[in-house]
Amino acid sequence: MDDKVDPTSGPDEIEGLLAMPLAEAMATQRAVRRVRPEPVEDGLVLRCIELALEAPTASNGQSWEFVVVKDRTVKAALAAQYRRAWNLYGRLERRRDEQSARMMRSVSWQVDHFEEIPVLVVCCLRGRARLPLPKPPIAASSRYGSIYPSAQNLLLAARAVGLGSALITLPLWSNTVARRILGLGPRLEPCCIVTLGWPIGRYGRKPRRPVGSVVHLDRYGNQPWRESAQD
Repeated sequence: MDDKVDPTSGPDEIEGLLAMPLAEAMATQRAVRRVRPEPVEDGLVLRCIELALEAPTASNGQSWEFVVVKDRTVKAALAAQYRRAWNLYGRLERRRDEQSARMMRSVSWQVDHFEEIPVLVVCCLRGRARLPLPKPPIAASSRYGSIYPSAQNLLLAARAVGLGSALITLPLWSNTVARRILGLGPRLEPCCIVTLGWPIGRYGRKPRRPVGSVVHLDRYGNQPWRESAQD
């Protein structure tokens, strides 16, 4: 955590932290899964979610709902689902390179300490994801395009104020069980969870592929900027 960040910061201090340049927040944002058990002020969480509401949404429907989970019993129920999914997923994702191994250790830590994470923000969508005709695969992308921009806003706001955050979905793999745990009705779909807490360690730059190596012009395979990216 940055030395200047104070977990007890008031509204003025919070707004000052949120003035972080956008490029800096984007460049140093990363999934921070290891966080301390100290509580996070409600006002800070609500301010971050308030900024999440500024994201665009399909037809300006604003069809999002956010369930802030602080109760340890509810977290324990979600943790049980997380561990079931991780026991399967973790075995399938055994990789040998050090970066992947480091990520797996980080997720494993989060799984083991899930109940200790101060705040879970469950991002939900209202309305049924059903169409009268068989829906094309792009329909799912269209629907979730109304929740993931707001989740990214939440992650960026958390970065700016010094909170550790990560977007996860494994605790929601059983949608039916997740609904039951969270008291969601049939017209509310839990889509992802953003974990929040004061980080163990510090933010910083992370390795990324050069932009020219992933950008294609007009058709896939035409990469006129690849050589300059390698330089």
